[in-house]
Amino acid sequence: MSLLEDPMHPGEVLKELYLDPLEMGAIAFARRLGVPRTRIERLIKGTTGITPDTALRLARVFNTTPAYWVNLQTNYDMALAAKEIDVSDIEPLVAA
Repeated sequence: MSLLEDPMHPGEVLKELYLDPLEMGAIAFARRLGVPRTRIERLIKGTTGITPDTALRLARVFNTTPAYWVNLQTNYDMALAAKEIDVSDIEPLVAA
């Protein structure tokens, strides 16, 4: 399965690619961002997603873009939806 078909949750990306190399925990990171620790803990656990507010904060602290974080979330959400939603019975519209 490719990453495009089964992308990582943005919280997993945050933890594995950013926080682990910095040896920074959720509480210290939440303080750095000025957000409740539970927001970061839930994000890392994959129980919540990236909000525009969080994307702006992550972009600032890691010198990325908010779109990077929002796109990670969108790709993850679309992959889940594609597995759960059956659209096979919908007829495509054809232009006349």
